[in-house]
Amino acid sequence: MKHKVVDHLFRHHYGKMVAILTRFFGLSYIESIEDAVQDTFIKATSQWRTKIPENPEAWLNRVAKNRTIDILRSIQAEKNRNLTITSGASTLQIDELFLDHEVADSQLRMIFVACHPNLHPNEQIAFALKTISGFSTKEIASALLTKEDTIVKRLTRAKKSIRENNIQFIYPNPEAVHDRMIRVMEVIYLTFNEGFHSTNKDKLIKEDLCGEAIRLCQLLLKKEQFRSGSLYALFSLLCFHMSRLESKISIDNQIVNLKEQDRTKWYFPLVKMGNSAMNKAVEYDDTSVYHYEAAIASEHLNAKTFEETNWKKIAYWYEQLYAFEPNPFILLNHATVCLQLSDFEKTLRLLNSIDVSDLGQRAYLFYGCYAEYYIKKGEKELAISFLDKALLQTSNTLEKEFLNKKKGELIG
Repeated sequence: MKHKVVDHLFRHHYGKMVAILTRFFGLSYIESIEDAVQDTFIKATSQWRTKIPENPEAWLNRVAKNRTIDILRSIQAEKNRNLTITSGASTLQIDELFLDHEVADSQLRMIFVACHPNLHPNEQIAFALKTISGFSTKEIASALLTKEDTIVKRLTRAKKSIRENNIQFIYPNPEAVHDRMIRVMEVIYLTFNEGFHSTNKDKLIKEDLCGEAIRLCQLLLKKEQFRSGSLYALFSLLCFHMSRLESKISIDNQIVNLKEQDRTKWYFPLVKMGNSAMNKAVEYDDTSVYHYEAAIASEHLNAKTFEETNWKKIAYWYEQLYAFEPNPFILLNHATVCLQLSDFEKTLRLLNSIDVSDLGQRAYLFYGCYAEYYIKKGEKELAISFLDKALLQTSNTLEKEFLNKKKGELIG
């Protein structure tokens, strides 16, 4: 239970603490700050075994601040300089930075630092996921479908670039906001996706990550200069997906596919928020993948039952989405929809056009779709063979159980 509390606080407070301390001490000390925050959570795990403090957030903030001061003092001592920020006006100033409105401001600044044009796009996303959402290198590698050592190199290069280019902890100029926002939204989208369909071995859903992505979106929407049709569409999409979260996993911790989900568990106040955001989105001139994805998600939510789903409309939106921005995952999702329409010829054509290596750690979804194709065609042996391939490609325990159950039904 104690570990769950620490994990929850880590997801909600890691990025905030890094942002606040960076705003005070400066970006040049980002590595020391990250170390200090990491040390704080390790200390919490150890010291909270018997009792959790009455105000855990305040405890974390105080310990992280003091740990950062200790680290920086030792760094300065090596340079034969004294760092005197442990009392007086400086301490008061850093304490004030932990006020809610200052926390939000610091995190927004960090988002835009992470997406600075002097950083390579790959470095931007890796750095943002690390500093803002507290992703481990393994989680970043999973989200970006790449190797851990590649992520380590990207993070190292990002921090080096921040130092060498003397990047400041400030908002971008108005003319640079649009380009920077494209990356910011991508980071939020990836954060949500890792929560909604996690690559974690034992947990399919990480509600904290989904909530963090929505919170970051809301922070941006509060400031008029960052609003756009794309940002509202992204927020709409996240609300739509989040509304179905409770129905994705059963009471006995089993995956529930869309067809079997209890639609009474869908949280419609979030759907209402998503609809409101989508109405705002179409008031702007810009269009994005988030507009199309939100339209697809909305079609699922509009159907009272799985059988009443307007699959033709969803297939249309996937065609539009692929024309807007080609992506192998769009082809895979489109193939799944064509299966629902019993358009086997098009399903096979779409699947054959996908290079499975482009799907990285989600390759099991490709083999799973092939298995569904052969199930619908009545070819059980081929279906089982593709389920076996899917099982070899996933490390998630719940996914394995889901695939094994389907395999067992076919054999039985």
